[in-house]
Amino acid sequence: MLEKYDAAIESWIEETVSHGDDDALFASGYLQGHIAVVLAELEVEAEQGIDALDTKVANCLTLANEELNDDDYQLVTQAWQQLRGRIVSAAA
Repeated sequence: MLEKYDAAIESWIEETVSHGDDDALFASGYLQGHIAVVLAELEVEAEQGIDALDTKVANCLTLANEELNDDDYQLVTQAWQQLRGRIVSAAA
């Protein structure tokens, strides 16, 4: 399962780097670091489904809400929704 997540993430990042504007690049870069940590945590856990991923990313977004200004936080949450859609499609 994690391999599918990783492949979807890599594809999304490549697409964003190739075609995204500065805001998209910022959001994807910010998310990339958090997602790498989340995937590493999921590797050692029994539950690796989309619900577990959602929970861990939600925790990261809580931290992001404390670190980022409102506009940047919105960019990151929107980027997560796009990436999540890509992951769900890849895992189906």
